Amino acid sequence: MRRNGTTGRASAARAGLRGPTARRVFAVAVVLGAVAAGPGAAAVGAGDVPAYRTAEDAQPVEGAASSADGPRLEHGHTYTDSIGPGEQKYYSVEFDASSQPRLSVAALPEPGSRVAYGDGVGVVLEGTDGSACSDGDADFGSDGAARPVIAWVARVTEPDGACQSAGVYNLSVTRESDPASDRSPWPIELHLMREPGLESLASTRPPDIDDLPTEPPPLPTGTARRLTGGTGFNDAAGMGEGVWKDRLRPGETRFYRVPVDWGQALALGAEFGTTKTDDDTAYTSDGVQVAVYNPARGQVAGGGVMYEADAPAAVPLRTPPVVYGHRYVYNASVSAASVPGWYYVAVHAHADLGRFVEDTVPVTLRTELVGDPGAGPGYTSDPAAAGFGVNDGDLEQAEKGLTPQAARRSEVLAVVGWSGVGTGSLLLAGLALWWAGARRAVVPPAAPPA
Repeated sequence: MRRNGTTGRASAARAGLRGPTARRVFAVAVVLGAVAAGPGAAAVGAGDVPAYRTAEDAQPVEGAASSADGPRLEHGHTYTDSIGPGEQKYYSVEFDASSQPRLSVAALPEPGSRVAYGDGVGVVLEGTDGSACSDGDADFGSDGAARPVIAWVARVTEPDGACQSAGVYNLSVTRESDPASDRSPWPIELHLMREPGLESLASTRPPDIDDLPTEPPPLPTGTARRLTGGTGFNDAAGMGEGVWKDRLRPGETRFYRVPVDWGQALALGAEFGTTKTDDDTAYTSDGVQVAVYNPARGQVAGGGVMYEADAPAAVPLRTPPVVYGHRYVYNASVSAASVPGWYYVAVHAHADLGRFVEDTVPVTLRTELVGDPGAGPGYTSDPAAAGFGVNDGDLEQAEKGLTPQAARRSEVLAVVGWSGVGTGSLLLAGLALWWAGARRAVVPPAAPPA
């Protein structure tokens, strides 16, 4: 119900702005309002850790206890569900005979909740006859390190390989939990992508990986720029080459995204600085952790180190270069580096740091892309449209540190743009006219002469 108020569109009309001009003013006001009231506008207390932000278009689904009843999941979509300790849930997917589907499951325990070293999530892709296609798993790797963990599977085009025919397949998700771990259900996010098939498959012979470098080269040393990481894949902050600074609360995981093209490798240095402490002898094993994921959310690299508040720590990482043939390598990290697009960096501070860290943990991220971007193989359709590619817009978003949401708002402002008059001037003029009209409406009439 509306009381003594007006919509932005009505206000613009009464201010003398009509038609396309009024609509542009209204659109800009809405966008600016969205910026002001966006996810970053609400203040977060020092001890609070924001929840993982699921995809805006995610659809709720309820997995079945039997493979015979698994709900159908569609490619290019994201779904949400929940899973309890020891529970197994089934879903179904339909494949054609040529594309290369990639499916991921992110387990999202509450930050700070009790988890054990081996707790985690597993995913299995199989035919309706039980034939094995692919499987994957992910665990926390440390007691108490509750954070998003992601397992993924893929069907790779390979003559005489498993599960190459078109048809329906089963996807099962299982949660592993120690009896002493928190028994609350975990939210899960299921994400489906489909890489197009090739016009012609030249070879499935895996390339030689014996000489792949694993240590980063010298990394950038310039002035660091401030950047606030996202809560997950869906609001990860763009991060171009250079030096970036952020801060993490104990128990928090922040996500960033870097566009990596064919032939390129991501070199990364995550440096964790000292901070205030009330116990300079305290430490946490695997107190800080870093992981890198490919566009389909498959892990490409990762590592963790001990953290003491009065001693710096660092996690250096280097991904393999993005090469199509890497998918045929029997090495999970290398095979994951076989598609271009947004690569995600997740940085985690263990909840146990809250025992002795009085504030937040400063992190400096140094990033560099090793190698020149090259051309990929010939696909039957545009791989970038399916999420596997890098364009100039992606590079610009990374350079500006934009989240997907901020990038969309920027695009809306550019579309509204300048139509003879700059939108900023237009908005100010509209507001001035509205204010003048409002003042006229409330000024009392002059008293009659005595």
